[in-house]
Amino acid sequence: MAVNYSAKEEADGHPSGAVGMPGGGGGGGSGGGAVKTRKPDNTAFKQQRLPAWQPILTAGTVLPAFFIIGLIFIPIGIGIFVTSNNIREYEIDYTGTEPSSPCNKCLNVSWDSTPPCTCTINFTLEHSFESNVFMYYGLSNFYQNHRRYVKSRDDSQLNGDNSSLLNPSKECEPYRTNEDKPIAPCGAIANSMFNDTLELYRIDNDTRTPITLIKKGIAWWTDKNVKFRNPTGDGNNLTALFQGTTKPVNWPKPVYMLDSEPDNNGFINEDFIVWMRTAALPTFRKLYRLIERKNNLQPTLQAGKYSLDIAYNYPVHSFDGRKRMILSTISWMGGKNPFLGIAYITVGSICFFLGVVLLIIHHKYGNRNTSADIPN
Repeated sequence: MAVNYSAKEEADGHPSGAVGMPGGGGGGGSGGGAVKTRKPDNTAFKQQRLPAWQPILTAGTVLPAFFIIGLIFIPIGIGIFVTSNNIREYEIDYTGTEPSSPCNKCLNVSWDSTPPCTCTINFTLEHSFESNVFMYYGLSNFYQNHRRYVKSRDDSQLNGDNSSLLNPSKECEPYRTNEDKPIAPCGAIANSMFNDTLELYRIDNDTRTPITLIKKGIAWWTDKNVKFRNPTGDGNNLTALFQGTTKPVNWPKPVYMLDSEPDNNGFINEDFIVWMRTAALPTFRKLYRLIERKNNLQPTLQAGKYSLDIAYNYPVHSFDGRKRMILSTISWMGGKNPFLGIAYITVGSICFFLGVVLLIIHHKYGNRNTSADIPN
């Protein structure tokens, strides 16, 4: 029997009227269930009727984009590169692996050498350092980014929590306790703190004049004032506050003897805070001291002869590491780093070159008739 119904009714999954089928009841009868359908709901999302936009890449849109990117990136890259090159920087490697180095005698120093090994390196600055000078120490082949090393600390202890002071986190193992006493500060990061002492002198007519090195203001403000706190109590008596704890294994003295000034001692010592901010790469530098410019008419460090006195306490030869002292000025973009400028120039040049190539191709082939004759 032929059955006719509208297309709309077919789209809805069933005809509107009841149709009798041979051997069965009517579709609209009380005994028949609802007709099952797998058709998605009639919504814009499920029926794929949402508005859409697709860019049409034509020569009129692509070519200007390449040229604009090139013309913007290249000047920015040149400016960043020139600014980086204008930064004064001087670096001294004092590891002492070379037999002729004054620090070669200290190459195999240990953590607890008494008295510490000392050496002096003389050098000459060919150019003056005009603005404030930042003194860094640099280490190579030292992996502060190792997962277990990074986790080996107790932030609650460093934030002045008294309970964590006497009961450090298990993350600090094996530098959690020593001789049944809790270590403060605990962990591998604190235990390996850099402890060389660097002093700078200017040599003028065989007279050594010390350069004033400022040890405060080298840590991040948030670290100094938020993340690191001494235990609660009498802040003028750190010996009593740290009573019942012991120093890290490799430290020559406890944490409450890092400095003589109360606002730069204990957990809030800025050398300690700088070291606790771990580096992402195995070759890194950390801020050690500041040299402020005192006279606008005179450079901070004049060109001439200088000497660097080093109390060599930090062993690096056992893991083929190296140690450096860096003097550097800064600019609006930070320290010396030509990579960013080179990257901008490279990307801008590639875009400009591609724009020229595509412009030539479009000029040569763009006017051709792209329609193809379909053979009969």
